[in-house]
Amino acid sequence: MRAQPNVVVVTGASSGFGNLTARALAEAGHIVYAGMRATADRNAPAVAALAQFEQDRGVRVAAVEMDVQEQGSVDTAIDRVLTEQGRIDVVVHNAGHMVLGPAEAFTVAQLTEVYDVNVLSTQRVNHAVLPVMRDQRRGLLVWVGSSSTRGGHPPFLGPYFAAKAAMDALAESYAAELIKFGIETTLVVPGAYPSGTNHFAHAGAPADTQRAAEYDALYGRLRDTMANGLSRIFPPGHDAAEVADAIVRIVGLPHGERPFRTHVDPSRDGSEVVSVVYDRIRAEFFHRIGIDELLSPHAGL
Repeated sequence: MRAQPNVVVVTGASSGFGNLTARALAEAGHIVYAGMRATADRNAPAVAALAQFEQDRGVRVAAVEMDVQEQGSVDTAIDRVLTEQGRIDVVVHNAGHMVLGPAEAFTVAQLTEVYDVNVLSTQRVNHAVLPVMRDQRRGLLVWVGSSSTRGGHPPFLGPYFAAKAAMDALAESYAAELIKFGIETTLVVPGAYPSGTNHFAHAGAPADTQRAAEYDALYGRLRDTMANGLSRIFPPGHDAAEVADAIVRIVGLPHGERPFRTHVDPSRDGSEVVSVVYDRIRAEFFHRIGIDELLSPHAGL
């Protein structure tokens, strides 16, 4: 007998990892809601493409209006899912935005915006979803992070990397605080994919252009060649769909068997090596202070 499909919400699903993940999960048999903003105008083509994909493949996937920077929009989107499906089993926290340039040249307002999209958005979604999952005594939060948090990351992406590190820390705290409700946490950690996403193409720039220009003489050439350097170490035969495939595999695993952290990093920037040690130390510390029961899911709660 085939297992009941999961009802999945994917944030930031108009393109990149999010869109690939929504499609892959639908093809795997799940009921997927692809959260994206501006569904009636800027992202209308993405909505139409997803509807065509649903029709062509005979799967269940639909775009849902969700601006993760507005609590009201998030609440409305989650209410729609619950009205139509009666439950939410999985949330994929994927929404994010990259910025590129000298850290000094970004205004405080810009850093606030980067944190809002990459970190605070997850809190808005959690506020809407977690009461449902806690009542269900089951659920899964998938956090799409970045190997930059512990890997060999390059400069000129500081605000984005700082936000991703904050999201990683928030996910770890949620993992321990939700596990007794039967809600699992897994972090999927992609490396730098030079194609298949819009991260670099749509990256924001510093508002203080004068300060940014003051870095050009000493750093301009290095900054301009950074993307080429990332592409050069990226091995052939890999693409961004690997991240979606990893998420599909994790969602499909039985409760209690999902890994806490999964790296998808063809360039091998070192993040996985560091994370193995980091997660071991975290587990050992939990044992030392007597809270090791928060390290593994409690089936049957």
